[in-house]
Amino acid sequence: MFKGISLNLPPYPFQLKREDDKIFIFDELRKRYLLVTPEEWVRQHWIQYLVNQKHYPKTLIQCEGGLKLNQLQKRTDLLVYNPAGEKVLIAEFKAPSVKITQKVFDQIARYNFIHRVPLLVVSNGLQHYYCRIDFEQQTYHYLEELPMFTFD
Repeated sequence: MFKGISLNLPPYPFQLKREDDKIFIFDELRKRYLLVTPEEWVRQHWIQYLVNQKHYPKTLIQCEGGLKLNQLQKRTDLLVYNPAGEKVLIAEFKAPSVKITQKVFDQIARYNFIHRVPLLVVSNGLQHYYCRIDFEQQTYHYLEELPMFTFD
């Protein structure tokens, strides 16, 4: 039916359906079918990766949350909260054909001025970057791997 784009993430048994030459994928978080675009394909793989490999609870993950930036309405691709309701991770996803450049990092940095989240993820499904922000020290450092979810 649909092979999708091969990503640098584990494969998952997605629920797909075809309607009028268009492929839709079931989003387990939003509980509805969404048109499969290259960026959505990346986002859905990341949701499964966070839940299945890194043990992030589905109930603490929000897709496409809105925010206001310079009077403009924007959307973050993914936000993760801890059980206390604090934002702990923000992710920006691009289609596999989009190169991860400084412009992409600038975009997530602008969003993080609003959210103030300590863990950033940038991915096009092929390349993944993880960054931990220390707001008190006003520093950041890149991580080799995304940390597992912890409840503290």
